[in-house]
Amino acid sequence: MEQKKFVYMDHAATTFTKQEVLNEMLPYFTEYFGNPSSIYTFARHSKKAIEEAREKVAAAIGAKSDEIFFTAGGSEADNWAVKGTAFGNKSKGNHIITTKIEHHALLHTCDYLEKNGFDVTYLNVDAEGKIDLEELKASITDKTILISIMFGNNEIGTIQPIAEIGKIARSKGIYFHTDAVQAVGNVKIDVKEMNIDMLSLAGHKFYGPKGIGALYIRKGVRLDNLIHGGGQERRKRAGTENVPGIVGLGKAIELATADIDGHNKKILEFRERLLKGILERIPNTKLNGHRTDRLPGNINVSFEFIEGESLLLLLDASGVAGSTGSACSSGSLEPSHVLLAIGLPHEMAHGSLRLSLGDLTKDEDIDYVLEVLPKIVQRLRDMSPLYANFLNKGDK
Repeated sequence: MEQKKFVYMDHAATTFTKQEVLNEMLPYFTEYFGNPSSIYTFARHSKKAIEEAREKVAAAIGAKSDEIFFTAGGSEADNWAVKGTAFGNKSKGNHIITTKIEHHALLHTCDYLEKNGFDVTYLNVDAEGKIDLEELKASITDKTILISIMFGNNEIGTIQPIAEIGKIARSKGIYFHTDAVQAVGNVKIDVKEMNIDMLSLAGHKFYGPKGIGALYIRKGVRLDNLIHGGGQERRKRAGTENVPGIVGLGKAIELATADIDGHNKKILEFRERLLKGILERIPNTKLNGHRTDRLPGNINVSFEFIEGESLLLLLDASGVAGSTGSACSSGSLEPSHVLLAIGLPHEMAHGSLRLSLGDLTKDEDIDYVLEVLPKIVQRLRDMSPLYANFLNKGDK
């Protein structure tokens, strides 16, 4: 039986775990399984592995090793940064500034804080997904204790002016956190040069294991604990350490940041060829996000006269894995909050598609998507009364 064609274009959702990463992890499941908190020699092997991984993570973002704290993933890191800052600094103020296009790990955390006495300002973004630095400055009050703005958007790929935001925050004595889950391993980051006080990352976005992440906390930042219990992570994050996951995270980030420019060169070539082909072959299509200031592997487009969930199902039937800005699959009729924030009407937001490229992407994958996607879009449009009306009116 002939194997069905499979093209993976959802690297922004998750990546596979590289074999080199898995090889480093395996001994810590079976051979070096000691609890790092124990004092005997056998356990100290695990402790040493954790500290070596911590050094690798720190080196990848220009931090010091004692500023890296391991978490169970990006969502926990976001929660810790925002809640920890809020409750650890409430004597100074109760105002937080973020954006309307953050990941839900951030937005839902802010919603929780609003119900517990904190004020949150949600900055607008322009049609390309960028904030206005002047609006940011005007939003700062004497009660502002945190600015939290995503590095690169998970849906439309737009990269914010992080260094400039950090400079503004630092000049006002306000902590600056960035959710860099999509950016780490894809963009060069130096937390010192960019004036970043806290940064969230997750291993499964750059070919590491799931269930492991980290929060960079600049030395001197005042932060309440999110998880209480034992004295792990220098008494800041309780719980027996996930040694295999931490080891895997360290190896994955080491590999991902070894040659970002070289890696991105090929990814950008793929992205540009695929994007050019989509825009040329499928009329009434719009690119979402900034044209150049975007994550290298991200393509997000909206097709008029179609619905995103149907598009995904037909792509899947053709062996292509992507994602949509429509939340229909989760039981919601509301389209992506990100696409609405950049000004897309509901019908365009519902017809969106995100294709995210990575290490699994090959030349023939680009060819295959450009072969099947236009046919699928046309098939869906042919079933749409809106498209029929559009044609009857002779619109262009």
